[in-house]
Amino acid sequence: MKLVYKNVDKFGDGSIVLIPEEPEDMWHAYNLIAEGDQVRSSTIRKVQNETATGSTSSSRMRTILTISVETIDFDTQAQVLRLKGRNIEENQFVKMGAYHTLDLELNRKFTLTKRLWDSIALERVETACDPTQSADVAAVIMQDGLAHVCLITSAMTLVRSKIDVSIPRKRKGNVAQHEKGLAKFYDSLIQSIIRHVNFDVVKCVLLASPGFVKDQFFEYMFQQAVKTDNKGLLENKGKFMLVHSSSGFKHSLKEVLQDPAVVAKMSDTKAAGEVKALEQFYTTLQCEPAKAFYGKKHVLKAADAQAIETLLISDNLFRCQEVATRKEYVQLVDSVRDSGGEVKIFSSMHVSGEQLAQLTGVAAVLRFPMPELEDSEDEQSDSDSD
Repeated sequence: MKLVYKNVDKFGDGSIVLIPEEPEDMWHAYNLIAEGDQVRSSTIRKVQNETATGSTSSSRMRTILTISVETIDFDTQAQVLRLKGRNIEENQFVKMGAYHTLDLELNRKFTLTKRLWDSIALERVETACDPTQSADVAAVIMQDGLAHVCLITSAMTLVRSKIDVSIPRKRKGNVAQHEKGLAKFYDSLIQSIIRHVNFDVVKCVLLASPGFVKDQFFEYMFQQAVKTDNKGLLENKGKFMLVHSSSGFKHSLKEVLQDPAVVAKMSDTKAAGEVKALEQFYTTLQCEPAKAFYGKKHVLKAADAQAIETLLISDNLFRCQEVATRKEYVQLVDSVRDSGGEVKIFSSMHVSGEQLAQLTGVAAVLRFPMPELEDSEDEQSDSDSD
């Protein structure tokens, strides 16, 4: 994302001009734009023209519109962001108050105006515009006949390709059909890796599977690369890393990212930090339950006591339609930072973010035990049963 212009006053009112440069920037834009915001961008509108004789003709005209956003639709696979709302500025082709849908496009600037730019929104702009923030990990989660090719960026985990090939079983005296099916599956997977993994950007490719599937595939892939003289694969052989997973499904990515060897390799990526923080929360919850809490009520009480060492919060909560609720979460983040705590904002598009969402989307590891929070929970459940 490229920051062109920024004008935000001390009260948080103002506008920022941004240019999305890569598909992931659309995800950042989706997190920045809220209902009620004003977005100005170039768009195409179908215009009806009436001649002197009364006949009409329609033509498509490119114009610049400013809309007040009412609905936001984000397609994660196509990486397209659509904003629907009413036109709020005079325009020769579109009446005031007429509905229009803006499609935010790559490399086309847009202006975002908010009544209040809070700390979370401004931090999101900084993150999106920092080129070092984009991560560089690809993962192939596989088992016999099934594979998922994923790209792990700083903001999301994208499944770029799913390969599902039926492999006949080995039968006594007839192994040829099984080997033929396996070769077809491996070839499809090699093509998918070549198509979706950009080795100029990606620093590490994780190959994960149960048993020896990954080892057999790795060996086959580089035999084929030597035969076909595929320099792209041969030059990047060192970037491949073989790790264990329990299955070939996307949810196995969580355990892969927790592997100590993988954590060491991806130590500079945001995704690894999120996984580590969540792992620490679960460990604390098991060993010292009075120092780990989840749920809005308990976390807010812990924040009031300035007890939070690490706050884990999902970016889903900042997309809340109610302004008061969003403000409450922004104040929580600010108060934890002011008291010297660390805040980890999890992306709902990551496996770790999906896990945190199951824990209400907000959790905290405390500096010191607060058993009174557990007691208040027990008292409440007793009163409910009465």
